[in-house]
Amino acid sequence: MSYEVTATRRRPQQFEHLVGQEFVAETLRNSIKSGKIAHAYLFSGPRGCGKTSTARILAKALNCQNGPTDKPCCQCSNCQEITKGSSLDVIEIDGASNTSVENIRQIKDEVMFPPSNCRYKIYIIDEVHMLSVSAFNALLKTIEEPPEYVIFIFATTELQKVPATIKSRCQQYNFRLVSIDKVKECLAQAAAELNIKADDEALFWIARESTGSMRDAYTLFDQVVAFSDGYITYDKIRDKLGLVGIDRLNTLFEACATGKTDEVLNLLDSFLQAGVSIEQLISNSADYLRSLLLIKNGITKEALLGNSVERYSSVVLNSWNVVQLERALSIYLQLYRDIRYSLSPRYELELSYSRLCWLNQYVSNAEVKKTIDAAQALLAGAPLAAGTGASASPAASIAAPAATSTPSSSGTKPALSINPIPNGLPRLSGLDEPDEDESASIPGAADGGNSNPFYNGGSLPPEQSVSNSENQNVEKNQVVEKELDERLKLHIPEANMIGDEVVPTVYVPTMDSASFNYAPDSSSDDFQSDDSWANTDTPPDDDYSYEEVENQEAESYYEQQAPSPEVISSFSDASSSASKITMADGREVPVNQLKGTVLANLSVNDTFTAAALERTGEWSCGSDFIEAIVTSEYDMSILQKCIPVLNGEISKVCGKNMIFKLKLLKQNEDSKKVELPLQVKILLETVRGTIVTGKQ
Repeated sequence: MSYEVTATRRRPQQFEHLVGQEFVAETLRNSIKSGKIAHAYLFSGPRGCGKTSTARILAKALNCQNGPTDKPCCQCSNCQEITKGSSLDVIEIDGASNTSVENIRQIKDEVMFPPSNCRYKIYIIDEVHMLSVSAFNALLKTIEEPPEYVIFIFATTELQKVPATIKSRCQQYNFRLVSIDKVKECLAQAAAELNIKADDEALFWIARESTGSMRDAYTLFDQVVAFSDGYITYDKIRDKLGLVGIDRLNTLFEACATGKTDEVLNLLDSFLQAGVSIEQLISNSADYLRSLLLIKNGITKEALLGNSVERYSSVVLNSWNVVQLERALSIYLQLYRDIRYSLSPRYELELSYSRLCWLNQYVSNAEVKKTIDAAQALLAGAPLAAGTGASASPAASIAAPAATSTPSSSGTKPALSINPIPNGLPRLSGLDEPDEDESASIPGAADGGNSNPFYNGGSLPPEQSVSNSENQNVEKNQVVEKELDERLKLHIPEANMIGDEVVPTVYVPTMDSASFNYAPDSSSDDFQSDDSWANTDTPPDDDYSYEEVENQEAESYYEQQAPSPEVISSFSDASSSASKITMADGREVPVNQLKGTVLANLSVNDTFTAAALERTGEWSCGSDFIEAIVTSEYDMSILQKCIPVLNGEISKVCGKNMIFKLKLLKQNEDSKKVELPLQVKILLETVRGTIVTGKQ
C-alpha cells in the first residue's frame, strides 16, 4: 500500500471524530435524528478546521444504507464510495476552477435527474466565494427551491465575500480554530500510531506553529518525522528548522537586560551564521517578549505562554517592568513590518537589540506625568501619594515643608491662606494676604475656606447688575483692586502718559540739508528733481546757532542713557576715541547725533533692533568704524545678529562704508552663590536621569 499522509489518514469519518467543532457536530446530529434536514448548508471558517470533512460525513449520514443516521456505518457501498470520492450522487466541485455561469447551468441541468444509487443528490462546492457574481445570481433560484432529493453544501474560508442573497438561503455553521491542547493530543495519538517517540515540548511547538489548523499540524508533523529517526525532540526541530529556542533566547535577552551590547551583537552573529533567518529570529523574539508580558500580568497558562513559567529567565523578568516589556514588544512588531523596505534587514535587527540594552532607562509618558504630579504636589505642600514616581527617588526621604495654619480661637477670624506658595519660592506681593477689612469682601473668607489666590476678579461687566445689598461689598472690592493696581503698577513718568495710554519717549533729531546730504543742493548742477525738498526750511536769522542747540539737546538726552563715568572709564580707549565723525562730503557730525539718526530710521522698520541699540552706551568712532558699549549679554546677542543691518544703515547715513563694532562691558559682581530652595532640589532629584527620549 502506498504511503498516506497523516492529514488524509486521520481525516474524521464520524461526527464525534471532529476536533474542536462540538457545536457543529451536535447540531447536525440532532437535525438528522429529528428529520429536519435543510436543502442548503454554508460552512465557513479558517483553513484546516474540518469543513470539507464535515460535508462528507453529512453526505454519508444522509446516504448510508442504514440511514439517514447520525452514525454512518462506513461499511456499506455508499459510505465507502463517498469516502473515496467516487460516488456518482455526491459531487464535489472546486469553486476556484468552476466560476463561470456555464458551470452553474450544468448543475441546473443535472439537478433535474434524481440520484442513481443514493437517497440524496448532494453538491459540495468548496471555496464557494470564488464564484463570479453572475454565477451566484444564476444559482439563486435553484438553491431556494431545489428538488426534494437535492442538497447543496457550500464551504468557504472568506464568508464576507459570499453575497447576502446566498447566505439567506442556507443554514450557516461557523467553524473555529482548534485549541493547542487538543492539537497536541491528536499529534500524540498520531505518533503512537506510527510507533514514534515524541517529547511533549516538541509536540507543543508543532501545535503552536499550526495556529489552530489540524491540517497544518499534521503536515508539519510529517515533516518533523522525516528527519527525527523515530524520536522527535525539540533540539532536533530547533537545529533542523533553524529555530532559536527558549534557552538561546534566555541567554540573548539576559545580555540585553544587563546592558552588554557587545555580547548581544556577537550572539546575533552566531545565530545568523547557524542558519537562523532574520524573520524567524524576529518572530521568536516577539513570542518570547509576549510570554514575558503575560507572566508579568499574572498569566501562567502553558497553552498561552508556549512553555512553562520556569523555562523563562528570572533575570529578564526582574529587570524589565510591564511598560518596558510593552515597549520592547512594539519594537519587534514594527520591525517585522519595516524589514521588507529596509536597506539591510540585518542592520535593523542589530539596531533593535541595541535599543533593548538601554531599555532599563525607558520611562513612559504616564510615569513622567505621575512624577511631575508628585513634584507639583510636593511644591504645594501636600503629602506625597503612595505609589507615585517620586516615592522611589532618594529625594522622597526629605521632609516637605508643612503648610502652617493659624488655629482660630473664639472671637478671632481664621487666617486666610490666599497665596499657598511655599517659603523659598518667588512671591508676588500683589497676592499676599489682605488686611482684615479687605478679607471681609473675599469669597470664602467668612467660613475660613482657602480661597482662590486671585481672589479679586475685577469689576463686574457692564451687562451685569448687583443688588443694593451688595453695593457695599462691590465698593470695597474696587478699593482693593485699586490698591493692588497701585502695588503692581510700573512707575511711568507723567510726561509719557496721554490719557490712559503710555507713550514711550523717542528722540528723533531733526537735521537740515546742510548737516546731512539727504537731498542734493538745489543750486548745484546735479540737482534734477522736480520736487525740491529739504529736511528743514531756511533757519531764522537769530543770534543762536540751530545746530548747536540741536547737538546740546541730543547730548543731554543720551547722557541719561549712557553708562556711568566709572563704567566708561573702564575702557582704555574710550577717552581717546573721536567724538565727531567725518562724513563723505567732509562735514563733521557728533556721534550722538549720528546715533539718533540711526535710531530714528530703525524705529520705522525694525523696532526690536532699535530698542536694543538704544540701550547701548557711549559710541566712539574712527575713520571707518563705529564702536558701541554694551552692558548686557542679551543685547549683545541681539545686536550681533543685526550687524549687517546696522552696517548698512550707518553707511547710508554717513555716505561711505562703515563697520559697526560692539564691546561688551563685564561689570564686577561680588554676589554670593544663591542657595536653591528645598522644593526645587526635590523636584530636580525626583526626575533626574529618568526621562529617556524614544520613539513613541
